[in-house]
Amino acid sequence: MDEEIKTHHRRVRYRGTHPRKFSEKYKELHPEEYAADVQRVLQRGRTPAGTHRPICVSEIVEILHPRPGEVGLDATVGYGGHARRLLEELDHRGRLLAIDADPIELPKTEERLRRLGFSEEDLLFRRMNFAGIEKLLTEVPEGFDFILADLGVSSMQLDNPSRGFTFKDDGPLDLRMNPQRGEPASELIRRCDRATLEGILRENSDEPFWQEIAQAIFSSKDRLQRTGQLVDLVSTTLSSLKRRDATAERGKSIVRTFQAFRIEVNDELGALERFLEALPSCLRPGGRVAILSFHSGEDRRVKKSFKKGLLEGVYSKIAPDPIRPSGKEQFDNPRSSSAKLRWAIKAESVEGFAEGDVGIPSCEGENL
Repeated sequence: MDEEIKTHHRRVRYRGTHPRKFSEKYKELHPEEYAADVQRVLQRGRTPAGTHRPICVSEIVEILHPRPGEVGLDATVGYGGHARRLLEELDHRGRLLAIDADPIELPKTEERLRRLGFSEEDLLFRRMNFAGIEKLLTEVPEGFDFILADLGVSSMQLDNPSRGFTFKDDGPLDLRMNPQRGEPASELIRRCDRATLEGILRENSDEPFWQEIAQAIFSSKDRLQRTGQLVDLVSTTLSSLKRRDATAERGKSIVRTFQAFRIEVNDELGALERFLEALPSCLRPGGRVAILSFHSGEDRRVKKSFKKGLLEGVYSKIAPDPIRPSGKEQFDNPRSSSAKLRWAIKAESVEGFAEGDVGIPSCEGENL
């Protein structure tokens, strides 16, 4: 038998004492080998490169109340942080379906959760957009006992410049969740007229300087191919206004501009509306759903859908207010600061499950 030849791989070299680029962060990109180093990153309130910190985990577990024998759905599994906790509650005596549209990250998440001991008896993966959840009824004809949807973009996508989501490092202006489908943001921008660009910025991110930024993008649309070019364009545009409010909002406007085009490229609001419409038919009587949203357009749609369902008798109970991450969680994980969590319970509870069985966390949010 031939001996296995092991090849020694030297770590990536970088300038200075600390790696700056995503590809250089060899410790964070291999957390299983450098657990102590990764923990120090977490303690500084940062998300290690290539990973994701799940938000409102204890609140979601309390709302969804997964129990052994039940079947659940993580409709946006991402890095798998929420899925792991839900599986722990099921205790190898139930099943979780996990779906995601990202063909790059989904296999990594499956491998990660399999290593933790979750077999196909516990956990099934499907690559698909959550807008098509009704297709899963062929596998779970009676519907799900609980469903979770975390609408935020995952940190793994944000951190990797090659995905074109981040404004911190230069990369292709792509922004697609599934880079195998659709058109990148650069192509979307190239074919848009000024009015369409204005609508994207106004509707998808509530950008206060939507007119000025849209005009600048329209004038340069044939040259915008890189994330760094878009960052520079937005920054220069707001600086040229010579207004104090524009200068103060420059960083936030860059974030909002990237958000607006990411939402448009991936049809995120359209997918959410289709998901919300299909949701009741995918829940068993008494089934619970929790949805984490990260901007007002998402939250408005979730709130409106749940209220409509309550009035029509589809849901027996809904969140009276959005639940916000605790002050400590926002301090420990700044990326959680914009999150809002809403829940609903499908009407006609089955025997053995009463609405009072679900412990609803107290709200740290406003009435919307």
